[in-house]
Amino acid sequence: MVEIPMRTKGAVDRDTLLSLGAVRVRPPYTAQSILTLNEGRTEQPQTMASAAPLRPCRRSVPRLMNPMQKGQKISLAAFGTLPGIEVRLGWNTRQENCEVDVSAFLLGEDGKVIGDDWFVFYGQPKSPDQSTSFMVDGGEDREVISVDFRRLHPSVKKMVFVLTIHEAFEKKLHFGMVEDAYIRILDTGSKKELVSFQMTDYYSNVISMMIGEIYLYKETWKFHGIGSGVAKDLAGLCALYGVEVSG
Repeated sequence: MVEIPMRTKGAVDRDTLLSLGAVRVRPPYTAQSILTLNEGRTEQPQTMASAAPLRPCRRSVPRLMNPMQKGQKISLAAFGTLPGIEVRLGWNTRQENCEVDVSAFLLGEDGKVIGDDWFVFYGQPKSPDQSTSFMVDGGEDREVISVDFRRLHPSVKKMVFVLTIHEAFEKKLHFGMVEDAYIRILDTGSKKELVSFQMTDYYSNVISMMIGEIYLYKETWKFHGIGSGVAKDLAGLCALYGVEVSG
């Protein structure tokens, strides 16, 4: 029996997950310490100079070298033995208060996280095994999830990469306000793109989008371009993937 390294468990509070966003917290968190993150996102007072509505900050979509279609699955073994990958994501929005966040859920064979703190996002930037890390990109892409296969816990059989709109319910936001969303997989060593997927379908009844996943099939990692969403916030996603959520 494989022992899964677990941290002290605690229920994730729905209200505190909803409140994440204004200030990106860098130190790693356990599921229990996420309870305190509601103090991390604070509203900044508007000055007269900043009172006017801001236009969304737009970025050009980088050239996607090996694009795939929605629903397509590609084996990463075709690119040789990979010590790790960089999962790079980007998007644009059509209004300033539509803020998108990236999460990665590390799942076992049952499709659930292997422990309450086995999901990575800006408030919990490293997985317990140190294999998977979140960072904000200062270059072409907006956010990056890096994966070191050599450190990855053997119980992890799938990683789902999700885009979620912050405070979507409260601000009446949805993915119909998002465009140019893409995910691209790079070889950690060479930085060459292995495969990429750009979304073409955006839905007004969706606030979280499973944009892509990697999964283990017969000892081989594959990438699947998904592009399907749900009407669930971050707390709802946690519950969907088996993270204990109270409230």
